[in-house]
Amino acid sequence: MNPTDLQLSSSPPGSPAAAGSVREVLNLAYPVILTQISVTLMQLVDSAMVGRLGASELGAVGLGGIWTWTAFSLFIGLSTAVQTFVSQAHGAGMPRSTGNWVWQGLYTVVPVAALMALIIFFGVPVLIQWVGPSEAIRPLATDYVQARSLGAVGIVMAMVLTSFFRGLGDTRTPLYCTIVANLFNAVLDYGLIFGELGLPEWGVGGAGIATSASEWILFVVLAGFFARRSIREAFDTRLRAPDSSRIVRLLRTGLPIGGQWCLEMGSFAVFTAIIVRMGDHAMATSQAVIVLMSISFMQAIGISIAVATLVGRYIGSGDLDAAQRSFWSGIRLALLLGGLIAVVFLAFPGPLIRIFTSDAEILELGMPLLLVAAAFQIFDALGIVSDGALRGAGDTLWPFVVRFFLAWGIQVPLAYTLGITLGGGLTGAWIGSMVYIAVLSSILVGRFRSGRWKLIQI
Repeated sequence: MNPTDLQLSSSPPGSPAAAGSVREVLNLAYPVILTQISVTLMQLVDSAMVGRLGASELGAVGLGGIWTWTAFSLFIGLSTAVQTFVSQAHGAGMPRSTGNWVWQGLYTVVPVAALMALIIFFGVPVLIQWVGPSEAIRPLATDYVQARSLGAVGIVMAMVLTSFFRGLGDTRTPLYCTIVANLFNAVLDYGLIFGELGLPEWGVGGAGIATSASEWILFVVLAGFFARRSIREAFDTRLRAPDSSRIVRLLRTGLPIGGQWCLEMGSFAVFTAIIVRMGDHAMATSQAVIVLMSISFMQAIGISIAVATLVGRYIGSGDLDAAQRSFWSGIRLALLLGGLIAVVFLAFPGPLIRIFTSDAEILELGMPLLLVAAAFQIFDALGIVSDGALRGAGDTLWPFVVRFFLAWGIQVPLAYTLGITLGGGLTGAWIGSMVYIAVLSSILVGRFRSGRWKLIQI
């Protein structure tokens, strides 16, 4: 996509009826969906490779990955606020004001992300000890998290640049860059996990190093596109000094986004701590199901990002009806894709779990869990798309508050009650989490339907 196309893309394609249509959402979403699917496939490859090492290794990657994402979700979520400001400025016909938001985003998130990376690298042994996994998982998870912390700054900077391009409606550039990074990840995974291609055999730690390296590669490739002369001239992306007023605006909109991601991931990390106490096989099964669910999750995120861009664009141009249509179009697409994935989960539970392992105990635990996952991911898709629409409108504080109370008031206690207290085990704990997602999604849909997002000023 060239800069001229991006400047013109603030006008709805075709007739006015096309504004906010399913077709428009899908045209913007499909490159993001492909991006997310490529990420999912790499996660699947990672887990499948590590799963060949054993149940403890697969469980360690699952546990370590969730806690790593929890630690940095605040900064990654904050980075996505760049998309809101870029899309609204672009929709308002001010494309040359968009480049500055990238620099202010970098100044806002990079220093604190770097500090957190140092804290995690040196503090993870204490964290893993507190979580309480088995003696087999503990050192493996520690190695994995330390390796992943090395890529934290890279992925945060990559997310700022990705948010810039997506805010402009350019969802293809992040797709191309992600494919390149994921190809590197696959090769490095194979080499560093198993000691192939002349690389050292580092097992689980090697998987973490491969992921961190690919995150830095993603940033470098995105930065190459950002530095192009055509982009610089169209969107004024030249280096800027820190602007305190813009940083404050970013923080006001972005902190609730990052905060809700962090709180929700924190509750899920505690949920994982409940699972890990059920044994290595339960943790390995949970990780396998999470990776399979991410097939649907990533598609919903792709639709959510497209909806956020369109809602922000149409608010910027003053077309609130088109913003609302974009939301409902996204909901329809999410339900369609979620329903298709649910059918696959229900029809082929055994073959899906065997992608990761042939361990009989994991297969026994995993097949009923996929039945729960079939319903879980449909509710999750509704919530993800609703969240994207609210984010595009700048309505971020209210979802943060709701998530805080529901994640810690429903998900954690209900998962513990159904899984541990009532003896429901792994499936019981996941049913508790599904109830939380269903309630949250209903409330987020209701929030957008209320129209209060129309009053938000960023």
